[in-house]
Order: sequence, then structure tokens, then C-alpha cells
Amino acid sequence: MTPEMEQVLREEPVTRERLLADLSAGRVVIPANRVRVSRLSKGIGAGLRTKVNVNLGVSPDRRDVEMEMEKARLAQRLGADALMDLSLDPDSALLRRRLLKEIPLPLGTVPIYDAPWRFKREFEALTPRQLFETIEAHAADGVDFMTVHAGLTRAGVERLRVHRRLTHVVSRGGALLLSWMEAHRRENPFYEAFDRLLAICAHYDVTISLGDGLRPGSLHDAGDGAQVQELILLGELAARAWEKGVQVMIEGPGHVPLHQIEAQVVMAKTLTHGAPLYVLGPLVTDVAPGYDHITSAIGGALAARAGADFLCYVTPAEHLRLPDPADVREGLVAARIAAHAGDIAKGIPGAREWDDAMSAARGALDWAGIEQKAMDPEKVRAYRASSPPSDRKVCTMCGPMCAMKRSRNALCRNVGRRGRNAP
Repeated sequence: MTPEMEQVLREEPVTRERLLADLSAGRVVIPANRVRVSRLSKGIGAGLRTKVNVNLGVSPDRRDVEMEMEKARLAQRLGADALMDLSLDPDSALLRRRLLKEIPLPLGTVPIYDAPWRFKREFEALTPRQLFETIEAHAADGVDFMTVHAGLTRAGVERLRVHRRLTHVVSRGGALLLSWMEAHRRENPFYEAFDRLLAICAHYDVTISLGDGLRPGSLHDAGDGAQVQELILLGELAARAWEKGVQVMIEGPGHVPLHQIEAQVVMAKTLTHGAPLYVLGPLVTDVAPGYDHITSAIGGALAARAGADFLCYVTPAEHLRLPDPADVREGLVAARIAAHAGDIAKGIPGAREWDDAMSAARGALDWAGIEQKAMDPEKVRAYRASSPPSDRKVCTMCGPMCAMKRSRNALCRNVGRRGRNAP
């Protein structure tokens, strides 16, 4: 038992024996780079609470490191389980190191986003050596988990040509590697030299999040041959990683119709031998830009119920712009609602008890208790303050016709008339 495992045991409804067994089998990961000094350890996988990740990062159009730090602090305060820095900017190293130092949540990155800025070259001009050097630099900084799109191969690219998509390749990392492979007429260097990647991750104890470079970016493209072929390869790569003692997560879709989500999750879990599944959404419709935190929460709840272990939040700004702090709040709370709803359906111990405690506070008109037990206490407090009722026992929606107050009073009066033993 490591200190990281002990910390997970204190937070999760799981026994020591079960945690050890699932870690050994690859069904649970604890992202924890050994060079990082201070971190909140989180378990992700079978039998544990569904976790939620928050993406952030600077870009060439929005180089505001302080705003990204504000978003990170907000995410921690609102209950995020992990952060991913997806920066595309020369300042990415500065932000990454500040996050590692100031925010104790597990931190993930996609190192290839950083490579062009490190070497001041277009991505297609980078060498495999430079790509692997960037991965090692992130690991040496203390990054706990990193997305690597090692399952996108030339065979998968050929499937894209045979089965035409509406949205082509929507994974940023997948598109970068696709363009590199086409420019050089070579195989994906991370697939070709996967053992080299494993050696770096084993040295630093970095968890690999095997990226789905061919994930569907539209309902039309969900479940096509390219996506499934890549998923089969990810299962093979996961098994190779376990042989080298490297922890693995599998990344999943994407955009998926509501009725296909359970099948997609079961397929992913089956083909990847029960490895923790990390999904973006899934988004259940393509027509709601500006509201994709809702389309994602619907899909995320179904995915969590079906066995997904880690939800990547989606904000109202998805597909439109870099999210601001208000977007982060909306996206994170929506994803946490989805994760919690999934945990109730999965029967995770303690999940339903939280809801029962909230219901008891509502039944008692205990507004302090309601605020305390709310997923976002700050919003509860702000809404109450913005519309104060004349009777502090109720709210301004029903006022003197408050159903909870009237029914409680009526039942209490009847009990009093019939005596203590009345039903």
C-alpha cells in the first residue's frame, strides 16, 4: 500500500483488498507522477465514484495565464477531480508548471500540443525524437497523466478514405498526427515506437491516457470502422503497457446518439479488457452549440451508468470559443451532475445517501442544510439572496402556498390529534 492508495481508500467506498485487486488488473488507475511533491491522489475506475476532468489552457488568441489559473482554482473549489492543460502557446510551460505547483489536483497534458512551440517548427516538420523529448519534458515536470494518440495508424487513415465522414478527424491530437503521417508517408511514431513511450512513463510513473484520435465528432460518424479499428488497437496497446507496469486509461467518444451510448461503452470496456474509460461527453445531439454542457451531461449520465469511469466536462463554449470562468462553472457542475446520476444508477455506496440527506433538509425547510448539501452551494446562496421571501421559511416561488410547509404542518397537526402511536 502506497500513500496514494491510502488516500484513495479514505475517499472511496471500497475495501483495501478490492482496490489492490483492481489496480493489479488494470481496472483502476491512480495518476501520480513520482517526481511531483504535492498532489491529491484520485482513483479512477471500477467500483469508484465517477470522476470529472476540467480542460483549460492558453492559446495564441487568448494568452491569459492568470485567467486559466482562476479557472483552475474555481474548478478545484467546485469539486473537479482532475485538470488537463491543453495549451497551444509558448506560455504553455509557464502555465503547466504553475498548475503543478499551485493546484493539487492530478494534472494531465497532451504533450504534442506543446512540441511546435518548444522547437519553433511546424508540427509536420518535427522529428520523432523531438516528439518523444517533449513527452519526457512533461513527465519530468511532474505531469500525472498524458494523452497520447498511439492507436491512430495508417490503416485507420485508409478507413477514413473508404468510409467518408461528415466531420473528418475532430481530435486535435489525431489531426496533428494524421497530417504528420501524410506529410512523411510514415507510420505514427507513437505506435511504431510504443515501447519507448512506455519506458518514459514507467520511469516517472505517468499514467497513459490512450487517445481516440478517430473519435466521432458527429452523430453520423459514431461507431464507424475507423473508430472501432482504433479501439481494437488501444486494447492491444493497453495490454502491452500493463506488461511494463504502466497504468492506462482509454479515451472514448465523442458524439454518440442516445440509443448507442450503452453499446459503445460496453464495446470499449470489452475490447480494452476493463481498463478505465475516459469519455468526452458523449454529446447526444449536434444542434445545440451554446448548450453543449447539457447535451454532454445527458450523454455523460448514460455513459457513467453503463460503466464509464471518467467524464471530461464540456462547457457552453464548446465548438465556439475558449471558455471563460462562467463557462467552466456551468460545464463542471453539469458534468458532476451526470457523474453523480451515473453513480446512483451503478449503486456506488454513499451516492444515494447524499440525495436522501438533501431531501431530508428540504422536507424540514432547512435552508442552511440545503445550501451545505448542494453540489454548488455558492449558487444556492446567491439565488436565495437575489430574491428574499417575506417568510424566510419558504422561497419566492410558492410563498404562503409552499407545499412542503403546508403538508408538513397538516401532517403534524393530525399526528398530534391522534396521538404518538398514530400511523
